[in-house]
Amino acid sequence: MAVEDSELKWDAREGIVQSSIPQEELARLSDDIIAALKTVYDPEIPSDIFELGLIYKIDIEDDRMVKIAMTLTAPGCPVAGEMPGWVENAVGAVEGVSGVEVEMTFDPPWTPERMSEEAQVAVGWY
Repeated sequence: MAVEDSELKWDAREGIVQSSIPQEELARLSDDIIAALKTVYDPEIPSDIFELGLIYKIDIEDDRMVKIAMTLTAPGCPVAGEMPGWVENAVGAVEGVSGVEVEMTFDPPWTPERMSEEAQVAVGWY
């Protein structure tokens, strides 16, 4: 992958704003939340939802409430009704998280360009 291509990849950690949560704790929470998201898989694709690029935004509020904006590979995805619950359960189990809200969005629509190199390898596209 060329350097220019990697610069186009979006990272859910971008855009972090200042918080009253101590920096060390915020970093640990961020890493643990991402690790939890990587345990959730789209059953039709052999890659986790984070590497697939289905997570658009993660906000950690000062009260440690986590708000996640995510999408699906297609609006008609068979697990559309279940996926938010899987995400809530995974992230809600992270130590220090007080609650989880998941918002589904299809704006912008998901495209394969959002996939990480790891996900591309997993699906045989790389």
